[in-house]
Amino acid sequence: MLTKRKKLTKKEIKEDKLVTTYYKVYNFILEQKNKLGIYAGGLVVVIAAIYFYMNNKAENNNQAGTQLARVMNLYDSGSYLEAIEGRQGTNIAGLKKIVADYGSTENGEIAKIYLAHSYLMLGNIEEAFKYYEDYSGGNDIFKATALAGEAGYYAYKNDFAKAAELYLNASRISKENVLNPEYMLKAAINFIEAGEKEEAKELLETIRKDYQTSTAFREVDKYLTIVN
Repeated sequence: MLTKRKKLTKKEIKEDKLVTTYYKVYNFILEQKNKLGIYAGGLVVVIAAIYFYMNNKAENNNQAGTQLARVMNLYDSGSYLEAIEGRQGTNIAGLKKIVADYGSTENGEIAKIYLAHSYLMLGNIEEAFKYYEDYSGGNDIFKATALAGEAGYYAYKNDFAKAAELYLNASRISKENVLNPEYMLKAAINFIEAGEKEEAKELLETIRKDYQTSTAFREVDKYLTIVN
């Protein structure tokens, strides 16, 4: 007499698929064992290297974050030279060392921005630009900050067209960035300096329409009188 087949649960179905997949892979390995025997050693080395690299990168990022947190009190207090060089006799490493040691990590990339700011506040425009330009982290706010930093450098060099484009690019990195209208205003000002009044007017009109609560909005009419 046939009995009613028990309905499999989702867990059992998942486990059954897992078992099936396991045996498919197992059989494939048996069929290809000679070829795999040649490459297995190399594959293990590659996997081990990737695992080591990822763990090491995560640890370095944590180390960079810890050191960055320690130095931020110096930065926030306006002690920019100390923030750059660190404080001797303490565990506070300077931003320059953090970047040198951990610059390829995400927190190391953030340190580049603060290092650039510190140099800028000390009047070292060239060093500031170097670190703004070198930023390649994944944070949209810092991406925009880096572009704006580069833009300020080109404005200082009287390359107003280049500055305007960089400020404009900074305003387009993230829609959520509260500094977008400020970047757009600076782009417009540099377009005016570059003689590109139509581009400036378009940006100023956008600020007047879409960013009425921003600080930049208060400056719009002053510059619109120039381009009209």
